[in-house]
Amino acid sequence: MRERLRKADALRALGVNPYPNDQPVGWTAAAARAAAGEIPPEALAAKGIRVDVAGRVVALRRFGKATFVVLSDRSGRLQAYLKKDALAEGQYDLFLGTVDVGDILWVEGTLFTTRTGELTVEAGRYRLMTKAIRPLPEKWHGLSDVETRYRQRYVDLIVNEEVREIFRRRSRIVSFIREYLTKRDFLEVETPMMQPVAGGATARPFVTHHNTLDMDLYLRIAPELYLKRLLVGGFERVFEINRNFRNEGISTQHNPEFTMIEFYQAYATFEDMISLTEDMLSSLAKAMFGSARFTYQGETVDFTPPWERLTVAQAVARHGHVPEEKLSEEGFLREMAGRLGVPDAATAAPGELLASVFEEVAERKIAGPTFVTEYPIEISPLSRRNDRRPRIVDRFELIVRGREIANAFSELNDPVDQRGRFEEQLRKRERGDEEAHFLDEDYLRALEYGMPPAAGEGIGIDRLVMLLTDSPSIREVILFPQLRKEG
Repeated sequence: MRERLRKADALRALGVNPYPNDQPVGWTAAAARAAAGEIPPEALAAKGIRVDVAGRVVALRRFGKATFVVLSDRSGRLQAYLKKDALAEGQYDLFLGTVDVGDILWVEGTLFTTRTGELTVEAGRYRLMTKAIRPLPEKWHGLSDVETRYRQRYVDLIVNEEVREIFRRRSRIVSFIREYLTKRDFLEVETPMMQPVAGGATARPFVTHHNTLDMDLYLRIAPELYLKRLLVGGFERVFEINRNFRNEGISTQHNPEFTMIEFYQAYATFEDMISLTEDMLSSLAKAMFGSARFTYQGETVDFTPPWERLTVAQAVARHGHVPEEKLSEEGFLREMAGRLGVPDAATAAPGELLASVFEEVAERKIAGPTFVTEYPIEISPLSRRNDRRPRIVDRFELIVRGREIANAFSELNDPVDQRGRFEEQLRKRERGDEEAHFLDEDYLRALEYGMPPAAGEGIGIDRLVMLLTDSPSIREVILFPQLRKEG
């Protein structure tokens, strides 16, 4: 770093600003390649195509009175050729003495093709745009400490094109989903990130304090209750893509701050959500890969509809190797839960036990895409009861490669039933369950004005991006994942 600081000072001594901000850039590397097009290499130089590009210097090869430079910009890479007798007097020696790998450089010149077939700008002018004081790590590739890649994502992005491509794909995935829903008359909205009552999911919230109002607020764990207030208000199809915050563990599947899309549709059921999800995600796969089939971690995933359906009990029976009918026997279920080490196996409600056993023996083994249905009412405080079997709800979770990708249900719009569910959640909190739902009186008041029958769904954007970019960890698809304090 000391040598680079010296070079920056040397430039200043010559009256050259090492950090100018007055140089327009007319071309990208991709635009230059497009301009060269199909012109035969031997004819390109004679065409006199002049371009100017700027980018980070990612390679330097010096050959006495000439230097090849590889520049990287947002669209790709392009080589430049700087020759002493083609530049203004003194400029080549200044280049040799002040420019390093990692600097940001502007060059202007004509396109030609080298003997090795590389499209190149023969520079007539150059300008240093940014002097990098800290050199790029020489052995970045293959670093055993992947946490360094996440902590210094800016360096990771500089040197790893594959990482940049993950985040370009992420942007395309979000854009596709947004366009898919808006074409179907869904309205994109924004709801509060700070909420007086944490709701919409069973999770432990982050707490903050508003000084002027002198009140505690919660970073939202889900936007659900606000989006359903909008159904009450007459917006019959709404969606939101934004951040949720849950004060929980960190793993390859979990980050405390994560991105969700939630969408709600009046006069729809969870069956309608199944059809929409199959169509939207299979169409997304086709847009990304040209096919509904793609590879994740060496295995083929097939999004071609229709997808498998499996009840919670069927999944436990299949993967836990027990008779399905035995799962309706409370004694058998408690004994099985106890063997698996499920907390409170002797006292928890049967529906809670079935859900816990499902997570222990079945969820991670489901290849999918599979809609898991018939969830117990005890773990679904916002879902509509099934008309024929009131101890289960009209709900599904979409499981792909052992991970929950989406959660959807027909919405509970009976304010009396909803109050009873909230009160049961309060009793759980009193028994020490910090993830149980709060009672939201304003939401109940909204339901009392009448919410149309509806269905809604939440899709974890980060996990979906993991799947569609073949990434094994959620940290690979979040630009700046949460990490422990450095040092």
